[in-house]
Amino acid sequence: MIKIENLSYTYGDGTQAIKNLNISFPSEHIFAIMGFSGSGKTTLLNCISRFIKPQQGKIFLDNQNIFEMDVKSFREAIGVVFQALNLFPHMTVLENMTLAPCRLRRINEKDAKNSAREMLERLGILELADHYPSQVSGGQAQRVAIGRGLMLKPRLMLLDEPTSALDARTTEDFSHWIRELQSDTNFIVVTHDLEFARTAASKGMFMSEGEIVESGNIDGVLRHIKRG
Repeated sequence: MIKIENLSYTYGDGTQAIKNLNISFPSEHIFAIMGFSGSGKTTLLNCISRFIKPQQGKIFLDNQNIFEMDVKSFREAIGVVFQALNLFPHMTVLENMTLAPCRLRRINEKDAKNSAREMLERLGILELADHYPSQVSGGQAQRVAIGRGLMLKPRLMLLDEPTSALDARTTEDFSHWIRELQSDTNFIVVTHDLEFARTAASKGMFMSEGEIVESGNIDGVLRHIKRG
């Protein structure tokens, strides 16, 4: 689904965050991008989500160069949930869920609300529909943000450090929950939480200083990390 060829990115201060990276992300998997702070994993996510443009290399989505896709088609194909979640604080959970379908896909408000309620029920948080983001817990807000992204039925969802604000019990629940969503879309997850990666992902890679140190089945990658 996603194929990256010879990707490099250097920041304005001369720091090379990604160095000639080549990788293909398999479909029908939760794929974990792991690495310590400064490894380049978030920069890679920003390139795939088209928020920054690499100086070298190409990224393909189903054989299409993502930087040649029109914005609307791209944003419908790839959803992104950043660490800050970016829920609109002045909107209820239901309003957050229906904004993109109404604006981007021109779905009428009644149908969008019905779909949003179905999604919230599936996520186990239908009772939060009329709450504001400030009135829900961190784990609940994470579900809302991902549910909001799934409303556009993307081919791929990118998650940036989804467990950073969650405690151990909520992280465990979240890892089980995200696996249940594999039938909806594919996930690429940037995380420093190796235990979460082990329980949630089937494949992954470990980055260091902008390069891939190891990639493949998640257990093999984690064994490599422990040996290192």
